[in-house]
Amino acid sequence: MSGELSTLLSGRYIELKMLPLSFKEFVLWHKQNNLSLNRDELFNKYLKSSFPFSLFLEDNQERFDYLQGIYSTVVLNDIVRRLRIKDVRILERVIHSLFSSIGSLVTVNRIKNTFVSMNTPISNNTLDSYIGAICDAMIMYEAKRYDIQRRALLSTQEKYYVVDVGLRQFFLRDHHEDFGHVIENIVFLELLRRSNKVYIGKTGKYEVDFVAVNPNQEITYYQVALTTLDEKTLERELRSLRSIKDHYQKYLLTLDSVNPTANYDGIKKINIMDWLLNE
Repeated sequence: MSGELSTLLSGRYIELKMLPLSFKEFVLWHKQNNLSLNRDELFNKYLKSSFPFSLFLEDNQERFDYLQGIYSTVVLNDIVRRLRIKDVRILERVIHSLFSSIGSLVTVNRIKNTFVSMNTPISNNTLDSYIGAICDAMIMYEAKRYDIQRRALLSTQEKYYVVDVGLRQFFLRDHHEDFGHVIENIVFLELLRRSNKVYIGKTGKYEVDFVAVNPNQEITYYQVALTTLDEKTLERELRSLRSIKDHYQKYLLTLDSVNPTANYDGIKKINIMDWLLNE
């Protein structure tokens, strides 16, 4: 797994981190193969899975079987075998908790308390080990919190995002879909693809969805919302970005088709699909 490379190879390697298909790659493949779907249809299909082989799977059962294979391989081979886990059900409950909480702040104690409520005691060290292995296996990615005013990382409360939202849908078949967090997950992965380090921003008492730092150490701020057509929602989403006093670029990403490119005192609003399709 990713975390083992430095130990095994002592610096004599270059790690190229791969992600599933971007929406832009997904759309391009359909165009190259003369498959006529409009953009909304393609985006809905993309949400079912962004793993490359899913392009060839139209049947939902075939797609679920494929995702089952990926999940079983990663969990059973990459995590269970390496950590020598005896009770796989506990590991799966940790994964369930993280999958259910994408886009929400997570602490080890919060997950531990969930286990205690189910009469399943688990230590903080074991939880840390399981979460670390889940991230090393690259089925989830951690986003740490960043204090924008003090320019410092915070040591508590991270967020986690799944490598493929279709994999989450497979695992949580009966879970109530929080589409806002699903879209947030898509944006997080795209920021990683664009060679950014991605953090959760904190500015005073407000939270900024993403602070992206590129290889040149330039910062960009992103707020993500399904829609901001309601004035109260718009003001709430802009409030966090407006509280930032520096002059780095700020974006409001939504799925709005009405007034999709507004500008609010330098905060640029962009439709998420437009943003995904353009570097």
